[in-house]
Amino acid sequence: MIVMSNSLKIKLNIADRVYPLTVAPEQEEGLRKSAKKIEAMIKQLEQNYAVRDKQDVLAMCALQYATQLEQNNTNEKESVRVNPSTIDQLNQMIEDHMNSF
Repeated sequence: MIVMSNSLKIKLNIADRVYPLTVAPEQEEGLRKSAKKIEAMIKQLEQNYAVRDKQDVLAMCALQYATQLEQNNTNEKESVRVNPSTIDQLNQMIEDHMNSF
């Protein structure tokens, strides 16, 4: 890992383990929020399911986050798609407007 002169040394607690990290200052908040979300998800999974092994709980957390990320990517792609007929309609409207002068 490349250590920058203005880097921070932080410790994140995830699943009863401490992870020391050296990060850029602008990454700290996001990492801390992510660690808190993981901890909350771990607690929720442990309360709702009879899971005793932390590795199983972490695997389920990873699966849930990966699924959310994939769903967000799919939703973004769908929202960016433009219907060709919509473009044709817009072009026709512009052309009609220009012809009205």
